[in-house]
Amino acid sequence: MAGMAQRSPEGNGRTVLVVGGAGFIGGYLVAALHRHGWRVLRAVRPKEHALADDERACDLMAMQRPEDWRPLLDGVDAVVNAAGILREEGGQTFEAVHVAAPLALAHACVDRGVKRFVQVSALGLPEDGPFIASKHRFDEQLTALAVSSVVLRPSVVYSVSGSYGGTSLLRALAGFPGAQWLPGDGRWQVQPVAAEDVGELVARAVDGTVSGTYEVGGPAPMSLHDYQRQWRRWLRVPGERVVAVPEACVSLAVSVMEAVGRGPVGRTMWRMLRRGNTTAPEAADRLEASFRLRPRTLAEALAQAPSQVQDRWQAQLYFLAPALRWAVVALWLLSALAGCVTPAADILRLSSGTPLAAWDPIMLARAGGVADLLLGLWLASGWRPRAAIGAMLLLLVAYTLMLGGMVPALWWDPLGGMAKNLVLLPALAVLWVLTERR
Repeated sequence: MAGMAQRSPEGNGRTVLVVGGAGFIGGYLVAALHRHGWRVLRAVRPKEHALADDERACDLMAMQRPEDWRPLLDGVDAVVNAAGILREEGGQTFEAVHVAAPLALAHACVDRGVKRFVQVSALGLPEDGPFIASKHRFDEQLTALAVSSVVLRPSVVYSVSGSYGGTSLLRALAGFPGAQWLPGDGRWQVQPVAAEDVGELVARAVDGTVSGTYEVGGPAPMSLHDYQRQWRRWLRVPGERVVAVPEACVSLAVSVMEAVGRGPVGRTMWRMLRRGNTTAPEAADRLEASFRLRPRTLAEALAQAPSQVQDRWQAQLYFLAPALRWAVVALWLLSALAGCVTPAADILRLSSGTPLAAWDPIMLARAGGVADLLLGLWLASGWRPRAAIGAMLLLLVAYTLMLGGMVPALWWDPLGGMAKNLVLLPALAVLWVLTERR
């Protein structure tokens, strides 16, 4: 990165509040601000456990007035807003999260004399969708207030050290074994920018005095095909074959994701991609003139951080994690069906002559079937998946110890009914780990 600063002494003793500091991009902003010597406070959603020393509770849906923000601004010299949602869900709306709450924060900054406000927005056009439209509505209102401000509108943001949402999906498609999967024919233009460069740019903007709105992207546009090809080579996944997924199929998948309210890509992102998400021709020159920084090309960023096996794991587990989850759901539902419909005579025959016969095996089979049904539906719902997987692990251990001990013959079942638990237990543990995704 041109002119990367390791530390800016003039930031010493000053405090910056970062809204959205726990997010993917927010983490890189916080790291860059620390490099520049700032004391960073992260405004994050309230948690069940105690907040860290550098965290402040921040519920954007409830903080719609300037007075709601004033306690968070005590001792704060600058504010960075990187909060955002990709789709409306759980009562959260674009208007509240992207406009009303940050506008209340900006007014509170004016009232408290906060000297600098940096807004991390998004590159696009209002007609791309409500995500972009709401971001830009706040941008325009911010620049009209009596506070020194900078608005940064990045294109596709990536990082060699991690990914989020659509960039996770694109990396997984690039690293797919056997062939690279490409949305459409890959002709669409993007101008990707490294999250590390965005972080450095934000830190310099906080330190500076220039105002205005800046588009942020790599030095030049590139096709999605080229973007994917470079990631595949960086991941060191063999094969140059490309499978082009028809636009209609991608549009259908996006519509399904929108309908269920989940998934890494929404209609806004899909429109932006097809239209092309690129900056104005003079954008890079403006950034260099104002902040003495010109973002790196994707090739430069990838060359500066060679991939490791963990990067291939992340890319190639992207599709395996949900596949494993739904396989576990299917197994638990089939187990529930077996427990509930197996004839009583068969249950008595299997338990005859074993300690299990004294435990009312029919009742145990039916109760186990109901438990399996509830756990399978719980995991399918997506609500607190780690708790559901933990309960499955405990139940499976109980099944294995109780049935394996009371009916030893089950271990020698030719189909391996009990022996399969030795594989299923670590598979559940792996799924527990993989539920933490961006």
